[in-house]
Amino acid sequence: MSNHTSPHEWVASFIAVIGRLAPSTPALCLGLGLGLSLVGGAGAADWPQWRGPRFNGSSPEDALPAELNLETGLVWKAALPGPSGATPAIQGDHVFVSTIDANRNLLLLCFNRKDGSKRWEKNVAVGAQVGARNNMATPSPVTDGKKVIALFGTGDLVAFDMDGKSLWSRQLGKDYGKFAIMWIYGSSPLLYDGRLYVQVLQRNPRPADYTHAQDDKDARESYLLCLDPATGKDLWRHVRQTDSTKESQEAYTTPFPYAGSQRKEIVVVGGDHVSGHDPRSGEEFWRARLYEKHDDWYRIVASPVAANGLIYASGPKGQPLVALKEGGNGNVTETHIAWNSREGHTDWSTPLLYNDKLFVMDGGKKSLSCFDPKTGAKKWGGSLGVAETVWSSPTGADGKIYLVGERGTVLVLSAGDEFQLLSKLELGEDPVKSSVAVARHQVFVRTAKTLYCFGKR
Repeated sequence: MSNHTSPHEWVASFIAVIGRLAPSTPALCLGLGLGLSLVGGAGAADWPQWRGPRFNGSSPEDALPAELNLETGLVWKAALPGPSGATPAIQGDHVFVSTIDANRNLLLLCFNRKDGSKRWEKNVAVGAQVGARNNMATPSPVTDGKKVIALFGTGDLVAFDMDGKSLWSRQLGKDYGKFAIMWIYGSSPLLYDGRLYVQVLQRNPRPADYTHAQDDKDARESYLLCLDPATGKDLWRHVRQTDSTKESQEAYTTPFPYAGSQRKEIVVVGGDHVSGHDPRSGEEFWRARLYEKHDDWYRIVASPVAANGLIYASGPKGQPLVALKEGGNGNVTETHIAWNSREGHTDWSTPLLYNDKLFVMDGGKKSLSCFDPKTGAKKWGGSLGVAETVWSSPTGADGKIYLVGERGTVLVLSAGDEFQLLSKLELGEDPVKSSVAVARHQVFVRTAKTLYCFGKR
């Protein structure tokens, strides 16, 4: 093996050679399958969608820096035309970024992972901005290594091949109505088992002051949409109803795919409830109410995560973090709650499941806590020691946790048995809302003006 060849690349090359020699031999096919499990779908060394290759904020990546340093650890940096909450998606030597420019053009950019040079740029649409921190380029792109798919708050859903050739496009706002969400649509698309899932949880009826959502359609349905990623055509659309009111109907969460002991599910959080859906039809298997209190303004931002028979979802604004047992049917509010914790509530950031620990940013957005995912017992907690708000969700890999604050302060912590802040780097360039991505022994940080790559060259 060359000193410059990663284990992932070596395994992939070996598999390709063996496959050409004797692709039909049973023993070799078994080896091929084992090798692919090591490489891992879109690549265990890649970051193919918002919460990474495991969908839970963690990665098997290793050899990552404990300290990010602009003088000695920076591989490259690339200028960005504007801010966005979208986290980069990385596949091989391609880095994809959704963003907005000064003229409110919504863009999908592709950079070369090795040197930061721009491969291509696509102008998808023109979109609105609400305040300094929220715009219609918030959803993160997703990739399967053959194509990249991006969704924008305008409802524009587009697919390109890795070289930037257009494959298909949709306008979901035209098909089903513009997204009636106060602070701009923020749910990222999900690629799972060869299907594309898009979640739209919105307010009905549309308020008159939602100027970015005005069209000729008065009624708004909240829905989970499944599409063929090869063509962009609908496979099914499930209307998700709840008894929530006003802003509590709205959610900025991203659906989570859970392969439990009994079945596969797409887990959705919003409208005061968490629900599990059949990936093949959208049919709702179960649902649970997240909190007892009724409020008109309980929009939910933090997405669900799940592992080892438990599904985790957090209510907003001081409401508890809830762990639900898998395998329910119907209303499971009274039967399937394993534990809940107000110590573990998070208003914004999605929890991280990593190394048999559950890491949660507190609702004040300035401290991190670690919980036993089985019992909800708090293991440790500590202040991040920053004046700025931390909107990002924690990323876990190589025994470390990466976070970035609103003003561009990057924090590296230990993912061990006690709170330990390893390093801090102040980049500036606010506002920053996207999360850190890790891939190929490198760390990617996206600020309002720059995409940074740290780590090994």
